[in-house]
Amino acid sequence: MNLNLQNKVAIITGASKNMGSAFAIALAKQGCNIVVHYNSGSSKTAAENTAKLVENTGSKALIVKADLTTQVAVTELFTKAKAVFGKIDIVINNAGKVIKRPFVDYTENDFDQLFNINCKAAFLVMKEAANHIEDNGRIINMGTSLLGAFTGYYALYAGSKAPLEDFTKALAKEIGSRGVTVNTICPGPVDTPFFHGEENDEAVAYLSSASVENRLGRIEDIVPMIEFIACESAQWTTGQTLFVNGGFVAR
Repeated sequence: MNLNLQNKVAIITGASKNMGSAFAIALAKQGCNIVVHYNSGSSKTAAENTAKLVENTGSKALIVKADLTTQVAVTELFTKAKAVFGKIDIVINNAGKVIKRPFVDYTENDFDQLFNINCKAAFLVMKEAANHIEDNGRIINMGTSLLGAFTGYYALYAGSKAPLEDFTKALAKEIGSRGVTVNTICPGPVDTPFFHGEENDEAVAYLSSASVENRLGRIEDIVPMIEFIACESAQWTTGQTLFVNGGFVAR
């Protein structure tokens, strides 16, 4: 399997930390130049650290701050990437937000926040990617294995991620003739600050016990799927929702 991404260019949203940072470094090790996107000012230092780790591999990095919930900002992100690198080959739609609480306790503001980031921003990034990505490019969306789970307290998180599955199928069909693949990868619970910020010890124990190895996922469990979907050998995999969760759920 050819994982060589020499001289490819990838935009990774939410790349300052957690899985996004790991994806950036992994692709950089394969020769890919990386656009490191972040949004909040508190993530600036982490974005700079990710960029430094990318450059330590010998690849190039560009840091871009943008609020992806507006079309103007998304367009600007892609414009900056093309101005510096001249092209875009891979887009990883990774930015997201989770709020866990009972259905009846969610507020209108919670709804707007999660759907703006997990759904609207993801849609806008896919739309811009379709307009700018090179032939035989890769669009990779990050979903959630909760789409296959029967559990409470994640209604708005899972609900705001669910549209990615249909967005993926539609766009894959529309631009597949150019050799561009579009897929959604759905991790299960992964041992990151993103996950632990909404969980208590009891929930962690329960979610760990649901996997075949009685543990949470690790970032390094997800990275190989990203590497595969991004590479040339994955040309025949498109329009798919791919669960990577250690047996947490199956569908």
